[in-house]
Amino acid sequence: MTATARRIVVIGGGIAGLASAALLAADGHEVDLVEKNDRPGGRAGSWERNGFRFDTGPSWWLMPEVFDHFFELLGTSTDEQIDLLRLEPGYRVFFEGVADSVDVAGDEARNRELFESLEPGAGAAFDDYLASARSAYDIAVQRFLYTNFDSVDAFAGRRVLANARQLVGLLTAKLDAHIASRFRDNRIRQILGYPAVFLGASPDRAPAMYHLMSWLDLADGVRYPDGGFVRLPEVLEKLAVENGVRIHTGTAATAILTEPRQPTRRWSSRRDRVSGVRTRDSTGVECDLPADLVIGAADLHHIETTMLPPHQQTFPQKWWDKATSGPGAVLVFLGVRGRLPELAHHSLFFTSDWSTNFDAIFESPTRVPDPASLYVCRPSASDDSVAPDGDENLFLLVPIPADPSLGSGGVDGAGAPVIEQIADRAIELVADWASIPDLAERIVVRRTMGPGDFVADLNSWSGGALGPAHTLRQSAFLRAANTSRKVEGLYYAGSSTTPGIGLPMCLISAELVLKRVRGDRSVGPLPTR
Repeated sequence: MTATARRIVVIGGGIAGLASAALLAADGHEVDLVEKNDRPGGRAGSWERNGFRFDTGPSWWLMPEVFDHFFELLGTSTDEQIDLLRLEPGYRVFFEGVADSVDVAGDEARNRELFESLEPGAGAAFDDYLASARSAYDIAVQRFLYTNFDSVDAFAGRRVLANARQLVGLLTAKLDAHIASRFRDNRIRQILGYPAVFLGASPDRAPAMYHLMSWLDLADGVRYPDGGFVRLPEVLEKLAVENGVRIHTGTAATAILTEPRQPTRRWSSRRDRVSGVRTRDSTGVECDLPADLVIGAADLHHIETTMLPPHQQTFPQKWWDKATSGPGAVLVFLGVRGRLPELAHHSLFFTSDWSTNFDAIFESPTRVPDPASLYVCRPSASDDSVAPDGDENLFLLVPIPADPSLGSGGVDGAGAPVIEQIADRAIELVADWASIPDLAERIVVRRTMGPGDFVADLNSWSGGALGPAHTLRQSAFLRAANTSRKVEGLYYAGSSTTPGIGLPMCLISAELVLKRVRGDRSVGPLPTR
């Protein structure tokens, strides 16, 4: 417990906000969390209709040791809080123009056999690729993820220096080129390249360093929390409250309040410092919450450009004009009569011309790719609680440009015409490639979400589904920092800042905030209790 308890307000009740609030309260601080929506969770939300319950965001549980470490910091464990199921197969892949799908297994040995069957000699290359991925992953966890880059140790550790040449090569090369130099079969190249989409980028835009992601799904396996991903925010909320956090839902932060700071020495900082957060509840009543520290765990662009005056913005609009957003998305939630054994828990549908597909999303002028590579989650394959007995729950994600003008989704086809058309095309593609000709006829529940929904529900910059893309200039110490340069006592957490996109990264971002508050400049995970 900290020797000096401070009043802290956390803005945003997503995973990063809940995690930050829980850690800071457990460290002895007085913490209030404000969330504009009616319940916490952020992107990790939930929607129910007619016996179907849909996760509305994250659906892949990777990097289990990050969750284990986070829960240990709070004196508990993943096993005590969440029942994890290991998926088999890890996922299924459908390729345009290829009759047979491919099942990626949940362990390294069988995936080596798979690669060898797809391309003679690829088994040995697989071993080398995964060994490199594991090495890069270990270095990332120990030196680059759990650090605020406020110490020379983050850059000059013994292992970093020993692997400096390799790391520079991985950071300056592109992921697709790194893969292509080792494998010829296009199916293998796509299996190894798709994790870049998890990072809000594409294989030809992400640094080769991110080949480390392949260690996670090809060797470490894919897991699923029984009851759905909504279990994570539920557990985080419970732990936060147990540690004393006061959670205010239906309460939007509208301004970060500051006061002039009088320097104690001639050379000390003259920055303003936080004094509180102005909020507005669902009835329009305003209230000022006093604070010694503020943690902005909502969308960073929204916090900086709407809650601070221009002279206090570390990341003003001109900064965002040069930044690169991750993709937008159309999400499609389908309740389907009868079973769908043709689909695994996770299924990926890859078009043959990836370059054209990704250029449509990321290059200007943008356009909606057609056909579009997409992802389908069928959680009812593993979880009986998410659909009526004998029926299926499907979640489709179609990456598209991050463009709110494309509109919002709706229930039963009531969304913007372009959003519903994208959903229709996705359903047709899945039905065709997976040989489910009557899929559309069996749909009994349908809802869509588009970039406009990400703006309305999450204040998402540019309507992006994930956050700023993990390009080279938006990775590691080059990503938006988690502390304000203009306002003392203002910190940031979540996918917009370090270390980046994804549930594990949001948990780590909360730990990085805890380090900032403690004045801890260590590299690597904090010691657990």
